[in-house]
Amino acid sequence: MKLTCQEHLIPGHNLLDKWEFISGAGWDGIELHGHGDFAFRARLPELNEARRAGVVMPSVCVIMDHFIGDFDATRRRDAIANMKSLLSVIAEIGGYGAVTPASYGMFSTRLPPYRPPRSPADDRKVLIEGLFELGEHADREGVFVLLEPLNRFEDHMLNRLDQAVDLCEAVGIDSLRVMGDLFHMNIEEPDIPASIRASSHYLVHAHLADSNRLQPGTGHTDFASAFAALQEVGVKSIAMECGIEGTPSEVLPRIAREMRALL
Repeated sequence: MKLTCQEHLIPGHNLLDKWEFISGAGWDGIELHGHGDFAFRARLPELNEARRAGVVMPSVCVIMDHFIGDFDATRRRDAIANMKSLLSVIAEIGGYGAVTPASYGMFSTRLPPYRPPRSPADDRKVLIEGLFELGEHADREGVFVLLEPLNRFEDHMLNRLDQAVDLCEAVGIDSLRVMGDLFHMNIEEPDIPASIRASSHYLVHAHLADSNRLQPGTGHTDFASAFAALQEVGVKSIAMECGIEGTPSEVLPRIAREMRALL
């Protein structure tokens, strides 16, 4: 399992600077950010230059204010189109997948007004349709759609790994896989290692954060048991996605040493 770090957490003015720092600090790669309005596609010259220079960029995480499960059909179509672009670009630069949740910050059944404007059956229909389209596109490009469950306060549709696995099985395309975020799993999974192992046929990617959404060591997550399960099921890489308490230039080398000791 490779250790990667999201690009915005790494010191440096550009990807080459960031790679020089992060590779020297003991990390194996950089997870990219894929912003909306096809901004990721516009970065292709920069990304290709970085790849030629040896920068390892295995994955991209979509960064938008609307996603594939949006209540509004126009916003859903835009999210799907941007995800297709992310999948094509990450394939071109030698990566293996693009991360998306069902939605983020759109609705929570745990907060007022509690009742969403769309039924669970219609939620599922929308997600299966969107994921089928993305899965077919990813299959043509030779990469994965990495479906991410979020906690109950950030999304009402997809909160646990088993729910993501269920959607993968319903869609039935090999290019649709699951990623697990240890912060969200800390809230939603009753037993993190057991949930990881139960998702073994679909889980290929993970996000690294402690229980308080800061770097490992600032909360109470048991990373040893989680890493053991992630390695057992063959997760390709785990990308640090969290806030940093302290100076990144000091924190990131220490986290790499501590997490690598678990591998």
